[in-house]
Amino acid sequence: MVNRILIRLKVVQVLYSYLITHDSDTRIDPEQIVLAKNTIATSLDKAYALYLTLLQLIRDITALQEQRLENAKAKHLPTREDLNPNTRFIDNALVGYLNVHQQFEDLCQEYKVGPEPVGSVLVKALLDKIVASGLYKEYMEAPSTSFEADIEFWREAMKQIILPSDELAEELEDKSIYWNDDFQVMGTFTLKWLRMASKSEGVAIDLLPKFKDAEDAAFGSELMLYVIRNYDTYRGYIDRFIDPQHWSADRLAFMDVVIMLTAIAEIINYPAIPVPVSVNEYVEIANNYSTTSSGSFINGILFSVVKYLNREDIINK
Repeated sequence: MVNRILIRLKVVQVLYSYLITHDSDTRIDPEQIVLAKNTIATSLDKAYALYLTLLQLIRDITALQEQRLENAKAKHLPTREDLNPNTRFIDNALVGYLNVHQQFEDLCQEYKVGPEPVGSVLVKALLDKIVASGLYKEYMEAPSTSFEADIEFWREAMKQIILPSDELAEELEDKSIYWNDDFQVMGTFTLKWLRMASKSEGVAIDLLPKFKDAEDAAFGSELMLYVIRNYDTYRGYIDRFIDPQHWSADRLAFMDVVIMLTAIAEIINYPAIPVPVSVNEYVEIANNYSTTSSGSFINGILFSVVKYLNREDIINK
């Protein structure tokens, strides 16, 4: 599920590209605004596709192991173990669960998520790491298994081996410019869904939706429009609290400006979101995507802006 943490980041990134190329005469450009909104939508679609891709990897890894077991049986002089392998891994209930999960199949088609190519370096590397792990040894040697234990095995494999792997990070970087930013959030939601599935007793439960509700679905494009349409007003709130002895308003890092504009738009136009939530989220974006001093600077400016907005009765929170 794409949450507001990720949506805020997408809005800031798209606004940065948009505002840095549009001056006051071209800022309200309907065609360009539509393109910017489409960029946000595409980026969020890619994030959701990553969630589906992580689940598909489980099927890919299992398929490769099944192929390896079949190849071992066909060797010129197969061993007894080759001919009678332990099939617990390839018989794991999660793959069967996903194979008959119609919603998962439909979403994979919709978001164009398919199996990795035969001979995928990523799938081979991940399977090798899993088979070499203590987690795999413990799972394969357990006296028995169950539907819940099967899925819990994959949840732990995802958490301990797949998500932290360098191979996966490199693959995602090559496949989509969006996925490095999406990885932590979508990895968390993949683990959450696996935990839910493990308690389902084999009944196919819905995948987490792309958005929690209609408000979240509209949040990104609305927030972007608030910034574009009120740019001068919101920029004025920022400049009011720039100390000219230490800072020059026209020398601010533009990413810092965009982050603050977006934070102010949210604080003013979304009264149900507590101010500390908004401020903390944008300070975190600044810490990760701007200069080393940006977080504390933005926190201070937003604190002053919020006090002013309350004093002027522009907000009441």
